[in-house]
Amino acid sequence: MRIFLADDDATAALGAKLAARARPGDVLLLEGPLGAGKSTLARAFIRALAGDPRLTVPSPTFTLVQAYETPRGEVWHYDLWRLDGPEGLAELGWDETGDKITLVEWPDRLGDMAPAEALRVRLSHAKAGREIELRGEGRWLDEL
Repeated sequence: MRIFLADDDATAALGAKLAARARPGDVLLLEGPLGAGKSTLARAFIRALAGDPRLTVPSPTFTLVQAYETPRGEVWHYDLWRLDGPEGLAELGWDETGDKITLVEWPDRLGDMAPAEALRVRLSHAKAGREIELRGEGRWLDEL
């Protein structure tokens, strides 16, 4: 499924819609170049799950992973930009994410460890906004 989003507000709205469908054990892989809106979508997703639009959601660029408690379970947000490959994932608790809702920016660093059942969200720059490609189970894509 491909959709066009005009701005950051539309990207945040998509993040909130996806959060409404999220369940423990879900993984979202956020792909795309720098500045394409991965962090904007991730912040909105986490804030929606937490039920707190003012929640501080820093980018995990330097910490590599941030955890959040939400009413629907724990959310782990990874930014793997600085990771060379999947070798460092064990130190980041990747094997503990099975019952968490997990967001991954720069999922190409996961290599073969990327879950096949994950929702893939590819964000790219468009003329006057962003183009989003979503690939995953029907429950993610219905009524978007």
